[in-house]
Amino acid sequence: MPVLALRGAITVDEDSPEEIDKQTTRLLTTLYERNTLSHDDIISIFFTATSDLRSAPPAASARRFGLVDVPLLCGQEMDVDGSLTSCIRLMLHLETSRERSELRHVFLRGAVVLRPELAEEGDER
Repeated sequence: MPVLALRGAITVDEDSPEEIDKQTTRLLTTLYERNTLSHDDIISIFFTATSDLRSAPPAASARRFGLVDVPLLCGQEMDVDGSLTSCIRLMLHLETSRERSELRHVFLRGAVVLRPELAEEGDER
């Protein structure tokens, strides 16, 4: 079965474990709903967070979401002058028979500015 990747991002209101958990869960839930994913579809997820987010790793939220047997990795997003802050990004690798054009990437809240052409109603704050 082909391996494809989904992208997603979301911003958080503050650097707290509760806020990181809440918004990471929202991002994963939206990706699952829009792409009718199941845990068995997921190969791995690579998360990044901007340098201002240090209180909790997004992968811990993914474990609480139920991804207990999926390889997860966190890294720091490049700290580029003028870039979006308070942002969690992910690249989710999955096995699927769908075409690449059928996948729906998800950019929520303030992260809509990263890929405005992919925004759907309700994706912004």
